[in-house]
Amino acid sequence: MVGYDPEAKCVSTAEAAAAGSVSGLVTRVLVSPLDVIKIRFQLQIEQLSSRNPGAKYHGILQAAQRIFQEEGLVAFWKGHVPAQFLSVGYGAVQFMAFESLTKLVHNVTSYNARDSFVHFVCGGLAACTATVAVQPVDTLRTRFAAQGEPKVYCNLRHAVVTMYQTEGPRTFYRGLTPTIIAIFPYAGLQFSFYNILQQFSEWVVPAEGKKGGNIKNLVCGSCAGIISKTLTYPFDLFKKRLQVGGFEHARAAFGQVRIYRGLLDCIRQIMREEGPGGFFKGLSPSLLKAAVSTGLVFFWYELFCSLLCALKSTDSTTRKEG
Repeated sequence: MVGYDPEAKCVSTAEAAAAGSVSGLVTRVLVSPLDVIKIRFQLQIEQLSSRNPGAKYHGILQAAQRIFQEEGLVAFWKGHVPAQFLSVGYGAVQFMAFESLTKLVHNVTSYNARDSFVHFVCGGLAACTATVAVQPVDTLRTRFAAQGEPKVYCNLRHAVVTMYQTEGPRTFYRGLTPTIIAIFPYAGLQFSFYNILQQFSEWVVPAEGKKGGNIKNLVCGSCAGIISKTLTYPFDLFKKRLQVGGFEHARAAFGQVRIYRGLLDCIRQIMREEGPGGFFKGLSPSLLKAAVSTGLVFFWYELFCSLLCALKSTDSTTRKEG
């Protein structure tokens, strides 16, 4: 169902956008706590270890417990409003662009639209398009998730106005360079590995045993998310560090802060002060989040597309009978 299939012409581009939006919305609600913990880990300068007395966070369970004690249960959904705008907008643009690009490949080239390489290229391009469209919302989401108590930003409107007046319009696109560099292979690998795993599952599971299709989509999506996230993770960390530039005063309660002059300076400082391990801070919750979110996104997308196809089929049957 993911990607253009000339033999199953039942989902239009607009319907793909709608299915992508809903899948992003539902998934975001479920994975927000992991996202908040991941961002806190990524922004911490100190080593993520209980042996480091200066480290505020040093493990997923410890971080969850501390955030809950200091900031309450709602802290796990900090930045949820901009995050939902991000998920809904990103999901709509990504899947709409992906379906359109794979259809274009099928119509104007000799390549098979179901080929894994085509899914890699089209998935990467679709993600880049979606990233540029929603980057300002992603920056807002990171700022909200990163701030502690007392809050610097009271609400979304206050954050937008304050950031624009004090830092200028370019601040909404901070971290765009590492995001674009990372998102193409990350999303490309997601779509291509999902396609490969789907084909593998069809080869392993006989035709008569394909009743658990939704579970298969969830498992294939989760595996694709883990593989792609591991291979491209450092760029996600660079993006988060750059997005909180100019926001250092709100990070004082969490430990040391750093000011980066750009992507290369960020890489140099992390390597010098935190070592190679610094590039993978927050990897554990990130992989957990990637497995859950990617699996759920593909699961919900396939499910909603199947429902749309079923509704169309029922409506068509009703019209014929009438």
